[in-house]
Amino acid sequence: MAVKKFKPMTAGTRWRIGNAFAEITTNKPEKSLLEPLKSTGGRNSSGHLTMRYRGGGHKRKYRIVDFRRDKRDIEATVLSIEYDPNRTAFIALVQYTDGEKRYIIAPQGLTVGAKIISGENVAPEIGNALPLRNIPLGTNVHNIELNPNTGGKMVRSAGSSAQLTNKEEKYAVLKMPSGELRKVLIDCYATVGVVSNSDHSLQSMGKAGRNRWRGIRPRTRGVAMNPVDHPMGGGEGRASGGHPRSRSGKYAKGAKTRKVGKPSDKLIIQRRDGSKLAK
Repeated sequence: MAVKKFKPMTAGTRWRIGNAFAEITTNKPEKSLLEPLKSTGGRNSSGHLTMRYRGGGHKRKYRIVDFRRDKRDIEATVLSIEYDPNRTAFIALVQYTDGEKRYIIAPQGLTVGAKIISGENVAPEIGNALPLRNIPLGTNVHNIELNPNTGGKMVRSAGSSAQLTNKEEKYAVLKMPSGELRKVLIDCYATVGVVSNSDHSLQSMGKAGRNRWRGIRPRTRGVAMNPVDHPMGGGEGRASGGHPRSRSGKYAKGAKTRKVGKPSDKLIIQRRDGSKLAK
């Protein structure tokens, strides 16, 4: 993938770094795999605002993506690589030999006309899905299941991948994109390869209006509020606001966010900061 820097023809394009969409082959999605997507504007079912700074944005439709890859031992051909407004990665439209079409997360290097397959004993090639027990050590994988036959839950965003580092009796050890070493049941399926659109993080919006198109409204800083509205508000002049914290008073830095005694703690060998070795 590649990004492109725009010439400063306007104030909005001066700082804009956009996606070149070099891998995209069509701008028309498969109609049979679309679903309506309702915008909430940050409101719950009662109409109350429960999430601030959301609203507006371009109308979108949801693309039904096959995370389960449960059509086993049937070969599929890649018809197109497409943009998905609901995720950072690109998606690939594939057609199986029986005529069925599905969307999958597009791995880096997958091209139109390529053949992919999912199954127990398929070759560990880009785009193929197979159990972790049959994937060679050192292979980069994505769209990893947490429990067998439940569909991929981990490593699905643009440019991400996990590396298979070891295999034990029941578990495979994966090095996650965060650096965490984690055990996953060895019968779980994963897709071989790195997720596409790896330069997504290099993009720059260039102007506030592009965020409005994404449904993101302007955010009011805590230090700009009054004391009644935020713990960091008030003060004479432009006060710094003290220790950064949320509107409810929780500190923004250093606090542990993971629940103590979570059952999956026993599956984490090493945390992303290199601490907390499992016993």
